[in-house]
Amino acid sequence: MQIDLVDVTIHIDETLDRAQLDKIEDELRELDGIVCVSRPDNRPHLMIVEYNPARLDNQAILKQVTARGVHAELIGL
Repeated sequence: MQIDLVDVTIHIDETLDRAQLDKIEDELRELDGIVCVSRPDNRPHLMIVEYNPARLDNQAILKQVTARGVHAELIGL
């Protein structure tokens, strides 16, 4: 059985410290369908999320991030 995976990039508007970003990453990883979450070291406002679109959509991912009270948007779609 083949599983199709897609990536989405999230831009976080606020400047967050490492602990805040780690918390968001951990919460994203708890969502059913998330495969991987990464942050480029040289781009602290970006998160790249790989997920299974059969289990989750990009709006649910964005909602999880903004539920923490930060402003964010999906980019590169």
